[in-house]
Amino acid sequence: MDFAPTEDQQALREGARALARTFSDEYWAERDHAGEFPWEFYDAFAAGGWLGIAIPERYGGGGLGISEAALLLEEVAAAGAGMNGCSTMHLTIFGLNTIVKHGSERLRREVLPAAADGSLHVCFGVTEPDAGTDTTRITTFAERVPGGYRVNGRKVWITKAGDSQKMVLIARTTRREEVARPTDGMSLFLVDLDPAHVHLNPIPKLGRNAVASYEVLLDDLFVPDSARVGEEGEGFRHLLDGLNPERILLAHEALGIGRAALERAVRYAGERVVFDRPIGQNQGVAFPLAEAATRLDAAELMARNAAWRYDRGLPCGREANMAKWLCAEAGFQAADQAVQTHGGMGYAREYHVERYFRESRILRLAPVSQEMVLNYVAQHVLGLPKSY
Repeated sequence: MDFAPTEDQQALREGARALARTFSDEYWAERDHAGEFPWEFYDAFAAGGWLGIAIPERYGGGGLGISEAALLLEEVAAAGAGMNGCSTMHLTIFGLNTIVKHGSERLRREVLPAAADGSLHVCFGVTEPDAGTDTTRITTFAERVPGGYRVNGRKVWITKAGDSQKMVLIARTTRREEVARPTDGMSLFLVDLDPAHVHLNPIPKLGRNAVASYEVLLDDLFVPDSARVGEEGEGFRHLLDGLNPERILLAHEALGIGRAALERAVRYAGERVVFDRPIGQNQGVAFPLAEAATRLDAAELMARNAAWRYDRGLPCGREANMAKWLCAEAGFQAADQAVQTHGGMGYAREYHVERYFRESRILRLAPVSQEMVLNYVAQHVLGLPKSY
């Protein structure tokens, strides 16, 4: 086993870190507080060619793997950008993986170069209010009409929909009660967010407020045949090519947020003097921070393993799900301990750890809840009966 990054990977990390750290914690706090998309940050990474890191070179991308994309997003998060920074670009990485693998050549040439250079924004439309994690129960329906489909339905928690021109959408093309298996009868599409037929309602939320989430209502939206991704009825299986990378990438984002929080907590513990000594001299403060560092390092190994396996075409459902669980827990613990280390000031915006806390909390819910990860491990790793 060789755990050392390659020279190219190390150079990538250093380049991503240098660019990400030109945007201060104050920049991110202002964007989060105002609910403003971080265009300066996004444009800087687009100009640097980072957005298409995992898009094949023939379509204008970097042609690199999920391992490299994960390192990029970890560095962005660790620079203090957190989910506000990562969410501007990670949809381009995992959301378009289904286009790379299953889209027609025409669709690839239409979409991928524009996504790689940052001129095209794409969101990912899966979740529905009455289906939640059970994607087989979505009710958004694409009805066959001459030349394509007519789509009606509702999606929820759609990140970046208000700043996107297109959406990778999963919809039923055959109703659930008419298929042999619940996962049959769903199809993937790359749809235009036509304001005449797509209505967006922003969702007020706890954190990551620089990048909005939306309820999306689809009202008689026409989608041509050419916008279907892959085979009709095979959308759920095509979708899986985006789910493992999503878990791997967000696991690394959780690591980055945890490391940003830990860095601030350690600095504060070394500088804050109470009872004539730095508070970090007290084991009650030092030990939880040491534990946070230990948990982050351990979680990192699983995350790297999952990315390595994915890039080599090896089965990685076990590793991707475990990495997501471990990193989300480790990142949240580090952020929570950073607030605790700061005492009352940890609750103040001035020290930024409250923002890390809010953003790290998201990752215990998304892209899949910790409980559903454990359901996966119990059923598919341990072989226990399905519980739901």
